[in-house]
Amino acid sequence: MTLRPTPGSIRFALLAALAAGLFALAACNKDPVEPIQAEYDPRDPNRPTVFGPGGIDLFGGKKREDDGGGGIGVNSFLWRASLDTLAFMPITSADALGGVILTDWYTFADSPNERFKLNVYILGRALRADGVRVSSFRQTRDPSGTWRDAAVPKETAIKIEEAILTRARQLRQETMAQRPR
Repeated sequence: MTLRPTPGSIRFALLAALAAGLFALAACNKDPVEPIQAEYDPRDPNRPTVFGPGGIDLFGGKKREDDGGGGIGVNSFLWRASLDTLAFMPITSADALGGVILTDWYTFADSPNERFKLNVYILGRALRADGVRVSSFRQTRDPSGTWRDAAVPKETAIKIEEAILTRARQLRQETMAQRPR
């Protein structure tokens, strides 16, 4: 003869276990807990941590400010230069951690039957000539008013990349000139 638990006995066992757990939890906190007061500034980069003063650097011992990172996922000079260069276009998405800027379609006033869209990809934390990539798209309006994809000269993306790199170099030079010696 085998004994099988009934649904009522299973519920009773679960409720008993839950009640015992709640009683044990309530018994743990008899005295009020005093808040711990920090004797240091938590924003201080040299504050004591479990990894020693300044924490741990997983990516090579270089501080973010040294390579133009500035707390974002990609080179801050390239990021700012990209935003400055594309300021005339409507930005639909800008992801500083991933280094992606997407624009919406933009039509120049002197050519209403043609529009452009750009995607900018910042490829790393270093300020390098190959650190930015631009994809450009163009559409023209046919006589019926429908937008059709059109070819974009390869030089268009290259010229935009060059403009971004030039602006990034300017921003870096301005930053270096402001640093105390």
